[in-house]
Amino acid sequence: MPQIVFLPHAKLCPEGAVVEAPAGKTLCDVMLENDIHIEHACEKSCACTTCHVLVREGFNSLSEASETEEDLLDKAWGLEAVSRLSCQAVVADEDLVVEIPKYTINHASEGGH
Repeated sequence: MPQIVFLPHAKLCPEGAVVEAPAGKTLCDVMLENDIHIEHACEKSCACTTCHVLVREGFNSLSEASETEEDLLDKAWGLEAVSRLSCQAVVADEDLVVEIPKYTINHASEGGH
């Protein structure tokens, strides 16, 4: 079973976390099942960017991003080449290192930064 390292995030995962996740689950579901309460305003329907993550290791092992996901990612805060929407990124059989960005587009648009 792949191991996923979540890097520390000040609010969602201050200590960081290391979890095992079965292939076939989305990163968002893995986080939620492990008490990392990432925002998912669209209820995981690929209609927002609040569950945006940066996959620092293992990026190419994830399911391929759809055109809809790629279009939405263009609106994400802190977009990088290794950005994915965690509700769409399906875990395969490779270990991952995931960073949760400091802000979401909701947080930034509400002046929380």
